[in-house]
Amino acid sequence: MRKEIHPKEYRPVVFKDMSNEYAFMTKSTAQTKDKIVWEDGKEYPLVKIEISNTSHPFYTGKMKLVDTAGRVDKFRNRYKKHLEKDKEVPETIENNDVSEATETKE
Repeated sequence: MRKEIHPKEYRPVVFKDMSNEYAFMTKSTAQTKDKIVWEDGKEYPLVKIEISNTSHPFYTGKMKLVDTAGRVDKFRNRYKKHLEKDKEVPETIENNDVSEATETKE
């Protein structure tokens, strides 16, 4: 193995989930300008994160929408026409003969 390729400046850092205010401390080399006073009364560097194990749907079992930088709105605007067409489909099936909608090609 090559020597001196791994960082040596590991220090205690607090990571804070901004969606539910959950925070935990671990050792890291992550650089940040933010600081926070931890439970022991000392000040530590703070790294803000958007999703952690306490807010991710895989770990919580709950579907929670996290909108970062308007991504959901961008998606809805981009595919607005498609979403509107999907809403119209059931109405056209109700207005037309059901047998026409269920025909299959042989």
